[in-house]
Amino acid sequence: MAKVNASPNHVGVHSSHGEERVRNRRKMRGRGLVMVAGFAALLLALGPFVFGTYLLNILIQAFFFSIVAVTVDILWGYTGYLTFGQSAFFGLGAYAAGLVFTHGGFSAGYVALALGVAIAVTAAVAALVGWLSFYRGASPFFATVMSLVLPIVLSQLLLSGGEWTGSSSGLTGYETFDLSLQAWYWIAGAALLLIATLAWLFVRSDGGRVLAAIRDNESRCSYLGINTSLVKIILLVATAIIAGLAGFGYGSFSGVVAPELTGFVLGTQLIIWVALGGRGTLWGPVIGALLINVGTAYLSSSMPFAWQLILGAAFVTVIVLLPQGLVPLLLKPFRHLAGNDIETQLVERAVRAEHKQAASAPALQMNGVAKHFGSLKVLQGIDLNANAGELVGLIGPNGAGKTTLMRCMSDGAERSAGTVVLCGHDIRQLPPDRCVHFGLGRKFQNANVFDTLTVAECLRIAGTIIERPSLFQRSHTLALPPYAMEVVRTTSLDRKLSSVAKDLSHGEQQALELAMVLALEPRIVLLDEPTAGLTKTERTQIGNVLAALAHQYQLCCLLVEHDLDFVAEIATRIVVLHQGRIVMQGNFDEVVNSELVKTIYAGTAQSTGSDGTTTHREAS
Repeated sequence: MAKVNASPNHVGVHSSHGEERVRNRRKMRGRGLVMVAGFAALLLALGPFVFGTYLLNILIQAFFFSIVAVTVDILWGYTGYLTFGQSAFFGLGAYAAGLVFTHGGFSAGYVALALGVAIAVTAAVAALVGWLSFYRGASPFFATVMSLVLPIVLSQLLLSGGEWTGSSSGLTGYETFDLSLQAWYWIAGAALLLIATLAWLFVRSDGGRVLAAIRDNESRCSYLGINTSLVKIILLVATAIIAGLAGFGYGSFSGVVAPELTGFVLGTQLIIWVALGGRGTLWGPVIGALLINVGTAYLSSSMPFAWQLILGAAFVTVIVLLPQGLVPLLLKPFRHLAGNDIETQLVERAVRAEHKQAASAPALQMNGVAKHFGSLKVLQGIDLNANAGELVGLIGPNGAGKTTLMRCMSDGAERSAGTVVLCGHDIRQLPPDRCVHFGLGRKFQNANVFDTLTVAECLRIAGTIIERPSLFQRSHTLALPPYAMEVVRTTSLDRKLSSVAKDLSHGEQQALELAMVLALEPRIVLLDEPTAGLTKTERTQIGNVLAALAHQYQLCCLLVEHDLDFVAEIATRIVVLHQGRIVMQGNFDEVVNSELVKTIYAGTAQSTGSDGTTTHREAS
């Protein structure tokens, strides 16, 4: 819901009835969360007095497995990284306890050593795997394959370790903590409750929503200045450490470690538990892990020859009938309590001094830029300068290389030759997220937003490099620079801050993407057909905004557009691109009325305006 004060620096809609509904919903949700937390705490406190010894043993192990399932859900359900490798980190933590306690002994010093080894080794392996999986250019499929290889390699190393690792028999009988079953239940249960709660707070925070943005549209995140590879590597290291600590707890409790704890089978089981419980719910994987582990323990003893068939049939049934998992179905009656009820106060912020473009030097400089695909020359010898306060219209027939030229401006790896300098910074071979830090903002031809996030969340993520988001809190204030605020005002997006982006109209999505780009406080704005598919009214609105960007706010704008009427209204200079070369530039009348351009646009249709002048619009 959007809340707006009467201050001229605030925009939006104020509704006392809506605020009352939000307050009531928050109270109901608060009561629901208190009840759930109270029930979990009660179950944790009374478990040792209610459950038998066998069930306590199973639940303690299941608690440790559930912690790992939570990390899998963060990586897969929230970030979109399907990983089979969390079992490897769990096994590393378990072997850290087993190896140290077996070969060193058990004491406070050795416990600290084992913990340190569990953390250091899992972090180091995760960092290496993350770098290999997410380096620039690696595909998501390659990352998943890497996660498949990791547990297989580790299992083979442990099997080849001879007496030191116990080979296929593992390590058993080592001295460990002398704690009662009840104490282990409370420790493991409290650890699970703590990790699940922290994970829940994290994924609901402003920082946690970045994970959902990466899952929805990693390319757009890069063009918002977010280093997605670094984010995923850090996340993998953090979740690996948590999984390693869970493994350390498991190894310390059971007194037995075996190569299966690092294996591919356990990694696959973790995926199954997450899918059964409900991917992207956090509590679903916890419930799925607990149900499957308890069910497996009892079925394997009572039905030793049929239990795997029963579990397999149950898994197939849930996947077919409940593709979202069990928890979303169980929570369906309470869905009205889980809405996005954060009141968003839209605030206009001043543009930071370092983001204001100096008028003395060109904002954009391109010298000898070329792009080749083998023998095919898409761009050849492009020399182009653009200054702050200019709105340069880049025109040319289809296939002239206009979009390719924009890619070369925004991604250092795209061009085959030449130099590109953004606000005094040579982009060399740097990726888009680094180019954004030099003052670049790029709007794509098709609306490039985050489908599952709200308008407010999309805009908040767009400002990530300006204001670092909290990892455990959600802000009630959304600050935007004046030109982004103007887009939001003009297109009435301020009235739809709580609407999901995929539910917006095409024009609203285009406006949202433009507002997201401007939230970066760019000095150079690349606009690839921003009016494509818009109504006449929407085109007028966007045209006024684009003209203000250059003339009022002194941004450097480059516009690719086929509608010459639209270009004529707002552009300060026209650049004509044909067959990969700049063939002409000047003001609109000089360019459009030149014989060269008429020849290039030989396939265009002519129309006579009301004032008797002839304009040219490219034929589709």
